[in-house]
Amino acid sequence: MAVPKRKTSKQRKRQRRGHIKLDTPNMQFDVATGEYRISHHVSPSGMYKGEKVIEDKKEA
Repeated sequence: MAVPKRKTSKQRKRQRRGHIKLDTPNMQFDVATGEYRISHHVSPSGMYKGEKVIEDKKEA
C-alpha cells in the first residue's frame, strides 16, 4: 500500500491544482442588438446570426 513518507505542503498542493480555475467566458459585442453575448450563443434578446430565434414571452 502506498503511504506518503512526508506531509504534502500547502505550496506543493496548490502548485498541483494551479490549472484548476474558472475561466472568463468569451464575451463579444453584438452590433445588431447592441449588447454583449457569449460566442456561439443566443443573445439575451433572442437574436442569433441576425435572426430572431426565440420569441418574446407574451403575458396574458
